[in-house]
Amino acid sequence: MTQEVEIEFKSMLTKDEYDALLNAYGLTDKVNWQANDYFDTPAFELKNHGAALRIREKKHGQVLTLKQPHEVGLLETHATITETEAENLFKYGIIHDDQMKEALASFHLSGPLEHLGRLETKRAEFETPEGLIVLDESHYLEIHDYEIEFEVTDEAKGKIAFEQLLHRHGIPFRPAKNKIVRFMEEKMRRSQG
Repeated sequence: MTQEVEIEFKSMLTKDEYDALLNAYGLTDKVNWQANDYFDTPAFELKNHGAALRIREKKHGQVLTLKQPHEVGLLETHATITETEAENLFKYGIIHDDQMKEALASFHLSGPLEHLGRLETKRAEFETPEGLIVLDESHYLEIHDYEIEFEVTDEAKGKIAFEQLLHRHGIPFRPAKNKIVRFMEEKMRRSQG
């Protein structure tokens, strides 16, 4: 298990802006697929605490991640899991990793974990001296959207660099919620409607 603090800035993009950024950074043939499967209790107890649990599947394995609020950014707790462990979470809501169970214990969940759905992303990344540029095209619950993320280690410097990056490419800032938040809001909207 590993932990890290994630500090990132993000903005929603149009398809044209997304394509222009892919071209500007020479990333059109460097797009990789990944999928996020989200889990919570039936009462959305993790979401109500500002936290999220997901399995991220890439071409080479699966990682279980708990994201939770931190003084700056989000604290991410990661555990590499096997196919069997993933299947046990999907089918039965069972987590095998002891450190992940300990991290989840602080939420005092009253209900079982269940699979809420999948968000698939085509992702391209470009490292700059100021931070990591991440371009995402995501599909979930019949929604299709685009965003730019800018991952940094220094919040103050990162904010300035991100604003300059958008300005340099003529892209207006459009607030972007985390993917899990967008997914959950859409899931809840559909369950109420």
